[in-house]
Amino acid sequence: MTNFLFVADFFADEVPGGGELNNEVLIDELSKRFDVKKIKSNDLQNLTEYKNYKIIVANFINLHENVKLGLVNRGNYVIYEHDHKYLKTRNPARYKNYIAPKDDIINEDFYSNANAVLCQSKLHKQIILKNLNINNVVNLSGNLWDESLIKCLESGLSVVKKDRAAIMLTNNWHKNTKGAVEYCKKNGLEFELLLPNTHKEFLQQLSKNKSFVFLPKTPETLSRVAVEARMMNLSLITNNNLGAASEEWFNLKGKDLIDYVFKKMKPQIVKKIEETFDE
Repeated sequence: MTNFLFVADFFADEVPGGGELNNEVLIDELSKRFDVKKIKSNDLQNLTEYKNYKIIVANFINLHENVKLGLVNRGNYVIYEHDHKYLKTRNPARYKNYIAPKDDIINEDFYSNANAVLCQSKLHKQIILKNLNINNVVNLSGNLWDESLIKCLESGLSVVKKDRAAIMLTNNWHKNTKGAVEYCKKNGLEFELLLPNTHKEFLQQLSKNKSFVFLPKTPETLSRVAVEARMMNLSLITNNNLGAASEEWFNLKGKDLIDYVFKKMKPQIVKKIEETFDE
């Protein structure tokens, strides 16, 4: 049986962020047909233990430099790129046309020697290619949602929506809660600040609003929450930093978008990832 090693700084049971939720769905899908082992990046020390494994590296801030070098030398790994770890700042928006100076580019060998660098949208891929001279970037064109979240999103379709804007309340500066609040005040919009308790609770609260204001300060590789808002038929007020908006399928909304994400996007993404190891 094929063995996969999935490497990440954190997993969904520790940090329920969008990247972690996406990763967990991928792990579950691969586990249906393959042997998949999870390991936190800080705990990966000896690559010889995994010489027969295909390795997927997601978030890797805590990955030891000698392990990165070992992966470059052994090959047979892919990088599932979530948040611009080829830049010291991890924020392409700091630079004109998203192009960073050479001094701010890091991990270039790690990216260039991967079987593939998996990105999540056309915008995401464009930004990577502007900064790295590599030819192994694969656009997955989306994210992964599990069946329970899809059902939660479907239930959000029938919720009566108040004429009010929703804003995600978070301390993450790049999600820009302050900017969204200022936008609503300037434009005379009634708004509600949503605490991201559990993800399902957040979606239930989000579904009760007519619109979602999200003005990120750094390019979102996709933005799951923006896609979720459109799945539940909310209007979206955003800026040019939204990766999902660069994809043709983002014209869909409501049940059409839910069906596309679950029935078409999901199997396509899993297949693309598997194929990166077959080439």
